[in-house]
Amino acid sequence: MIRLFLAATFCLLLGVPANATPKDQEFEKIAKDYVEGLLSAHPETATALGDHRFDDQLTDYSVESRQRQLIRTRQFREALKEFDDIFQLTGPNQVDVRILRENVDDEIFELEELKEAEWNPLLYNESLANSLYLLVARDFDTPEKRIASLRNRMEAMPLVITQAKKNLQHPPRVHTETAIEQIEGAISLVKEGLKPLLDRAPQTKKDLAPLQDKTIKALEEYKTWLQKDLLPRSDGNFRLGADKFRKKLRFALASDLSMEEIMHRTLADLKQTQDSIYETARPLYQKFFPKADEATLENRKKVVADVLAKLAQDHPDDSTVVGYAQKVVTEATDFVKQHNLVTVSSKPLDVIAMPEFKRGVAIAYCDSPGPLEQNGKTFFSVAPTPKDWTKQRKESFFREYNNYMIRDLTVHEAMPGHYVQLAHSNEFKAPTLVRAVFQSGTFVEGWAVYVEQVMAENGYGGPEVRMQQLKMRLRAICNAILDQSIHAGNMSEKEAMNLMTKEAFQEEGEAVAKWKRARLTSAQLSTYFVGVAEHLELREHAKAKAGDSFDLQKYNDTVLSFGSPPVKYVRELMGLQ
Repeated sequence: MIRLFLAATFCLLLGVPANATPKDQEFEKIAKDYVEGLLSAHPETATALGDHRFDDQLTDYSVESRQRQLIRTRQFREALKEFDDIFQLTGPNQVDVRILRENVDDEIFELEELKEAEWNPLLYNESLANSLYLLVARDFDTPEKRIASLRNRMEAMPLVITQAKKNLQHPPRVHTETAIEQIEGAISLVKEGLKPLLDRAPQTKKDLAPLQDKTIKALEEYKTWLQKDLLPRSDGNFRLGADKFRKKLRFALASDLSMEEIMHRTLADLKQTQDSIYETARPLYQKFFPKADEATLENRKKVVADVLAKLAQDHPDDSTVVGYAQKVVTEATDFVKQHNLVTVSSKPLDVIAMPEFKRGVAIAYCDSPGPLEQNGKTFFSVAPTPKDWTKQRKESFFREYNNYMIRDLTVHEAMPGHYVQLAHSNEFKAPTLVRAVFQSGTFVEGWAVYVEQVMAENGYGGPEVRMQQLKMRLRAICNAILDQSIHAGNMSEKEAMNLMTKEAFQEEGEAVAKWKRARLTSAQLSTYFVGVAEHLELREHAKAKAGDSFDLQKYNDTVLSFGSPPVKYVRELMGLQ
């Protein structure tokens, strides 16, 4: 009786439809087996998702392991051909079978063609740094159990380093340079960053100390190898190439838009958004510079640039940026509630300084508890500037991330952006874990850019924050242009810098960082533009269908109720085809 009750409860939690068929059961078995194998092969991913069965393990990057994964994944692709007719399935399975198929194809592409283990040293940093950080930062079990996993992962690191040395051949120079920077952060993490966890089980400190020293030595030797051996032969091309980029873009976006259509839309949207930011800037310019003549007011780029420069004077610094972000989270939360924009989660949120080993790619991120985690905090991480930056570069950075921009950035990352969306997403239940494990980056990033516009439309922060929202929209547009022009074309650094600074009004420091990020990543930078375009089109369809009865909060809550699938499936699920 107890076993039957538990089984029934499990089905209820997973959202198993009452009219499930034998085909549903067949698909659910395949999905379960695939996800299980994926998580066991990538323990760091499992930890991040909230599955802690593999917390004491690290990824096996050997050639033999990758070959076994490829054979296994091909077998799953064959098995999924049985479900080409999705109407054999019921409920969420009709969507999840397509999501799983797309991700199986993506894994085959990565193993067969992309082969990052051979050229991307940043891949190994997930095992050498983030694998430990996740055990320290997330309070999911007793300190003793997490420290035991910490020990096992540190003991496994020399093998990962050996595999990295064997696999890496001719990486792009920018990837190796960034890996060196991040390994320095990993060394700092092992030296000092484990303290918050070890302090909770002081009896373990003495026992772990020799292993900490050994791990630090191994990481320092690896850093020396990166500098003296790998860096001199890091002559690989950071450009992915048009063929691989097109394939990777299709998998990353899960969108019906082609590469060419995306570029066409970005160029049109660039002009439209430049018009909007000028219209917003003009009255502010007249306020800041009341003696300006008509000729000056008609100089569109000067008006926008001068207003942004004036707003940029009000900015935080390394010592105040985290505290200011904390204050803004409270302000934005109150605004969302007062304007009934979306249901606010009660899950805890902490604003923290970004861990050092994670710096070097983005200014901020939202680190939500994994969808398989039973509880836990969300971290809104904000990065102070690196210690070795010049005073001039730090000043440029904080002109870009001024007080008004941080308010818009907080909307994107926290309220009502990633924090709220992912909290809703983690509430979604289905017969399989497909939608939990394979969240759509296009949906997630698109939502965050979309709510920047929603907040601005409702008056959050006035025209000053509206300027930053439009500037961020220009950034999203330029992200997609950079992504495609660099990896499927031959865009130079000068051309990229001109696009960002002259067409999107970015500060030099931000543009330099984005040029680096665009070379380090591919396809991800397109998710912002494509995602917001699809979210806004979805809202317009819903408005047209509902007419005067359209309720924004109800609409937004509904959009967030399906997890984080590609937007095209949300449109289908809402009957807005």
